[in-house]
Amino acid sequence: MPEMTIGALAKAAGVGVETVRYYQRRGLLGEPGRPARGARRYGDDAVARIRFIRRAQEVGFALEDVKVLLVLGETPDCRGARALAAKKLDLVESRIRDLERMRQALGVLIQQCDAGGTRSCQIIENLAGGN
Repeated sequence: MPEMTIGALAKAAGVGVETVRYYQRRGLLGEPGRPARGARRYGDDAVARIRFIRRAQEVGFALEDVKVLLVLGETPDCRGARALAAKKLDLVESRIRDLERMRQALGVLIQQCDAGGTRSCQIIENLAGGN
């Protein structure tokens, strides 16, 4: 029997009330009917769903991806979930490569700056296309 108010739900799930409402607006979490007199009540299933959403976000899934995962979880469709996770992993690996290139470029700029010897800033000159 659902017994939690939205505040209690948010606390149990470790999020704010506005996060619960946001998930409802995005279609990730249902909104129970309001009794004639009283507040809406939520059950443990809502806590579990919010925790699922948060864990999925922590590993990089966007809310649109989470929506798909929630639908796949009803089937359950492991192939679909795996495909979505593999796509996300490819994106993460691409970002890591981009970050590594940025790291190397920044390292070179800092080395040029440390070498000194000029009155102008080597970092600024490099970014401006002077070198």
